Amino acid sequence: MSQAGGRAAPFYCPYCGDEDLTPEAEPAGAWKCESCLRVFAVRLVGLALGGD
Repeated sequence: MSQAGGRAAPFYCPYCGDEDLTPEAEPAGAWKCESCLRVFAVRLVGLALGGD
């Protein structure tokens, strides 16, 4: 993911795979896919604690 205005930018839409994404004001940190018109957000849940 690349940086765009202080947020991590996804490379493609997780629903249709298109790359034409624009930032959305609401909800905070959301992205709009111009192809399928879905609005989605990507967030970090945490780090995995390695080991078995």
